[in-house]
Amino acid sequence: MFINQNYMKKLMILSLALLTGASAFGQPQRPGPPAGGAQKQEYPARMTPQMTEIMEPEVTIISPGEQPGMAPSDAIVLFDGSAGIIEREWQDSRGNPTKWILQDGALVCVKGSGVIQTKRKFNDFQLHIEWKAPAEVIGDGQGRGNSGVYLQGLYEVQVLDSYNNKTYRNGQAGSLYKQYAPLVNASRKPGEWQSYDIIYTAPRFANDTTTYFTPPRVTVLHNGVLIQNNVSLRGPTLYIGMPEYSVKKHGAEPLVLQDHGNPVAYRNIWIREL
Repeated sequence: MFINQNYMKKLMILSLALLTGASAFGQPQRPGPPAGGAQKQEYPARMTPQMTEIMEPEVTIISPGEQPGMAPSDAIVLFDGSAGIIEREWQDSRGNPTKWILQDGALVCVKGSGVIQTKRKFNDFQLHIEWKAPAEVIGDGQGRGNSGVYLQGLYEVQVLDSYNNKTYRNGQAGSLYKQYAPLVNASRKPGEWQSYDIIYTAPRFANDTTTYFTPPRVTVLHNGVLIQNNVSLRGPTLYIGMPEYSVKKHGAEPLVLQDHGNPVAYRNIWIREL
């Protein structure tokens, strides 16, 4: 009589498993009774809450600002209303002292003076910045209370008096200029202080110098309202053209404030490196 060899092998394995107390098909054998009357150990070991609790290293402790919008203890204060900090932290695009002026504790753009930028350079960060368009309404559209916050000097969060001021949707206050319109218009009246809280993740680049491995990502709150929700930028900000075609590899870069010819004021600027 012909006997299937594979069948016989399986039968032998099953018999051996039953004899040794193991489960079928070769799973691990449960340990026998412990010697000396020790307490029996369960197998496998039963999970406990402590097995998934991470104790070290402890989370860093910081002190938050005393009021909303104030700098926490681990922030770098870039502008606090004093003249000395302007000289210490800011310069024009050529590395010279800025021609923007200090007025009533605010840093005010002077038409034709050019951009100002931080002396420090940043990658990923959390930024708080407050700004105010002039109380006197002059002009309309893009000519009214226009400035911009350039993340790493390349990616613009638009500053504009967008209170009852019609313009293209991806160019109004809080837009990622010419790429993403804000989710809502949360603008205050001209002459009133407004705030941006920006979470920025810098791009990582592929092996070549013109392709993002991961693109820059931006979240913006305007006056406490979420208006950009972790969006991926297509490339640097351009007034004309497609941003995808102007991508170039870069590292840490400064924060830049734009001179667009309007006396926009800034105050309470701080940043946390992430």
